Amino acid sequence: MAQSREEVVAGVRSGLMSLGEEVTWRAWHFGVPLQMTSQITEMQSPDYFVDEQVKGPFRRFRHVHEFRQDPAGTTMVDRIEFEAPFGAIGRLAEKLVLARYLQRLIETRNRHLAGNSTLE
Repeated sequence: MAQSREEVVAGVRSGLMSLGEEVTWRAWHFGVPLQMTSQITEMQSPDYFVDEQVKGPFRRFRHVHEFRQDPAGTTMVDRIEFEAPFGAIGRLAEKLVLARYLQRLIETRNRHLAGNSTLE
């Protein structure tokens, strides 16, 4: 995630996270430094876990990570639910910019996790 200069600045910094643990990320998006603290709010290993924003730029942010076994290995499926702040202006930004931006961000991260970080 070099493009967004993403880094962990507080909380769990390495290894596996457990239910209730938090991590705070700092990254640059849209030319602005942003910080978001997420907490693991649900975990059913090895099937899924959920992290939710407890502090950050969104009105609400929930990220579900599902893991499915298939003959080729494990497939991870991400589902993100979010609401931007700022009422009607935020909802317009969600539709025009944020939904696609977040989709590309997650796809880039997943390619990196799969070992294909050179794909864009």
